[in-house]
Amino acid sequence: MSVSLGKIMGIPVRIHYTLWFVFILIAWSLAVGYMPAQYPGLGTVTYWAIGIVSAIILFASVLVHELSHSYIAKKNGLPIARITLFFFGGVSEMTEEPQDAALEVRMAAAGPLMSFLIAVVLGSLWYVGKFVVNAPVAIIATLGYAALINGVLGLFNLLPAFPLDGGRVFRGSIWKHSKNLVAATRTATRVSEGLSLLMMFGGFITIIFGDFVDGLWFIVLGWFIKSGAETSLKQTLVGEALTGVSVADIMTRNVLTVPPETTVQKLISDYLLVHKHGGYPVVKNGEVLGEVTLECVRAVPKEKRDFETVQQAMIPCERTAIVNPTTTALDAMQKMARNQAGHVLVVDEGRLVGIATRDDVIRTIHTRQDLELGPSRAPPSSLPPGFPRIRAEHCVQCGALMPTSVTSCPQCGAKQSVGTDHIQDATPKT
Repeated sequence: MSVSLGKIMGIPVRIHYTLWFVFILIAWSLAVGYMPAQYPGLGTVTYWAIGIVSAIILFASVLVHELSHSYIAKKNGLPIARITLFFFGGVSEMTEEPQDAALEVRMAAAGPLMSFLIAVVLGSLWYVGKFVVNAPVAIIATLGYAALINGVLGLFNLLPAFPLDGGRVFRGSIWKHSKNLVAATRTATRVSEGLSLLMMFGGFITIIFGDFVDGLWFIVLGWFIKSGAETSLKQTLVGEALTGVSVADIMTRNVLTVPPETTVQKLISDYLLVHKHGGYPVVKNGEVLGEVTLECVRAVPKEKRDFETVQQAMIPCERTAIVNPTTTALDAMQKMARNQAGHVLVVDEGRLVGIATRDDVIRTIHTRQDLELGPSRAPPSSLPPGFPRIRAEHCVQCGALMPTSVTSCPQCGAKQSVGTDHIQDATPKT
């Protein structure tokens, strides 16, 4: 659950609900602990004002830190889906990873460098306020803490551990020299796990010696680094396994479809109760109109199912997860995740050519990893002489792909018109 703050540089910025807990915790700890100890003699209201303003400056600094990553990414053609501020700071969500080691290093280093720059600016203002213009103590305290925390933020992010910026700089440096992203990620992950275990061990020792709060923070941060490193390794392995694999390589071509004029009751009796699928593309004259799912049927009252059509109940194309055959399998998997869907429809020039499911992607990942296959090579642009070529066309009713020799569709039984309007080359892929 998150709240939108609008867009900066065209990038949506959101605040996760966990940030509010941290905001209150930081403001409280500064108001009742740190500030009274460092600047005694101020009133309670003043301490709380310092705490709240300091917390705001901290998270504004985190946002600028993330924007620096996003700026480098966008400048180099990498799209940023959104920036989310949450419990542990912030994250710039890229829709694709950098394919160049030097770019990853530049992107990762931009964050800590920005934090150090903010620390220098705020530190300079603190110096001028304290020693030049004799500013009020509340202002000096706020500037001093903000400069200090940005310096700490920059140093902490330079730790060579995923998912911190320093971990990405470390991996990018190894990747640049080894030319092997997976090997570099494995090395960076092992270092990250070692550092995380040391942090958690240090946290337990700190708790034993009586400092429960600081010890707990060390344990939580150690766990965060460990889980983040493991997740980054898994993502890299998945990306490597799916490199060069397109949706056309994994999709199911013989797709059972539903005509739009079918009643919901007929859909239940002839499709949902007969076949194992929980959803079906709605196709007319080869064109995809949308998709009808079990949830769509549930939304139709029982007394209306005998006369309400699939077209009335379906999810239109605009809200259906659709890709084309050349889309990468990794992009298709990410689209399924974004749409919370178990599959994507594969459409070429408005016509349904297949369907790819999450299971298809996972099976491909496991198979390629088990066989230790490297990135898939693109299929040849032309076939060798004598290689058999198959002519095929789409059914005029449901859009299923079938040989031109048949006179009725094996899927829906519709008779086919004579002609070659929809004939295409369906040569098997290598």
